[in-house]
Amino acid sequence: MSFEVNKSVKWVGKIDWELKKFHGDELSTNRGSSYNSYLIQDEKTALIDCIWTPFAKEFVTNLKKEIDLNKIDYIIANHGEPDHSGALPELMREIPNTPIYCTANAMKSLKGQYHQDWNFVPVKTGDKLSLGSKEFIFIEARMLHWPDTMFTYLTGDNILFSNDGFGQHLASEHMFNDLVDQAELYHEALKYYANILTPFSKFVENKITEILSFNLPVDMICPSHGLIWRDNPLQIVDKYMAWAKDYQENQISIIYDTMWNSTRKMAEQIAAGIKLSDKDVTVKLFNCNSTHADKNDIITEVFKSKAILVGSPTINKGVSFAVAGILEMIKGLAFKNKKGAAFGSYGWSGENTKLISTELEHAKFELLNEGLRVTWSPDDEALIKCQEFGQTIGEALK
Repeated sequence: MSFEVNKSVKWVGKIDWELKKFHGDELSTNRGSSYNSYLIQDEKTALIDCIWTPFAKEFVTNLKKEIDLNKIDYIIANHGEPDHSGALPELMREIPNTPIYCTANAMKSLKGQYHQDWNFVPVKTGDKLSLGSKEFIFIEARMLHWPDTMFTYLTGDNILFSNDGFGQHLASEHMFNDLVDQAELYHEALKYYANILTPFSKFVENKITEILSFNLPVDMICPSHGLIWRDNPLQIVDKYMAWAKDYQENQISIIYDTMWNSTRKMAEQIAAGIKLSDKDVTVKLFNCNSTHADKNDIITEVFKSKAILVGSPTINKGVSFAVAGILEMIKGLAFKNKKGAAFGSYGWSGENTKLISTELEHAKFELLNEGLRVTWSPDDEALIKCQEFGQTIGEALK
């Protein structure tokens, strides 16, 4: 499959309808994804990015149907991660001397992964490459989301090839932002940002500010995953700027695991108490056990929340595997300007709330209180305490 992006740019990538997990098992991709590769033809011909290794032979076979490979003058590698470069060894076996334009860090990455000394041409921000009537302008984009990342801008057509920036894991036969369900599109764009780019928000803000300072017209943004932004393409740039600035909505998320439903009962009463004190706040509950909820969807809700409450029973003087895992993810994503508190039931030793509170502090969350513990299954008196706990938190966060 291929299609025209415009008269000089053709999409030659792969839609992966079956993809459900990414980065190993770290990221859920419930709506599939695409690996976007672009063929640009002017007086010279360039290929921007390749696709993932499992589809390498298919990619090269299909590319041969579009063009004599020997007529590809340049390969642009915006990022060295295997979902964008995996087909490169297969392609380079066909055209081994074709120059590969990339950042110095990408050159290290590609050499480290494929152990080939290809014809690399390192570039930096402001460097240009002529195609004849048009030219590429390269823009380094360190930590969006790897040290090697860059964007490539095509003059004349005013297209920004943004690699992982502004992308989504979303498979669609339409491939343009104005042709799909907008709620679905933005859910996947936000999920992508929350789970991948959150730790690099300051880099995102600074890089977007830098690009805007160039005053380059942008008629289209072509990422390497998901849909192409052709209708008001800067709408996603505006969203990224908002998301990069310690984003939060009027939402509190309650995340818990439970063994015999005691911690679940606590969570529900805490939620009821929050709503008693603030009817306007959105409260969402998530059992973070993998059989109940998608961990990446939970992270997306943490990103949206002004505060989270995390609950677990005490298990072997610790917390549940699921709660420990979600806390580790939260810590690694380096959220800013968020608050938190702990709760949970216990029967014997009761270390749960202290351990959760410590992890929240390590994740730089401001603790709202010391947490709430309940022994065994909460009785009516304990459930009232849970509701009062929620009311206190709701009042504090108004």
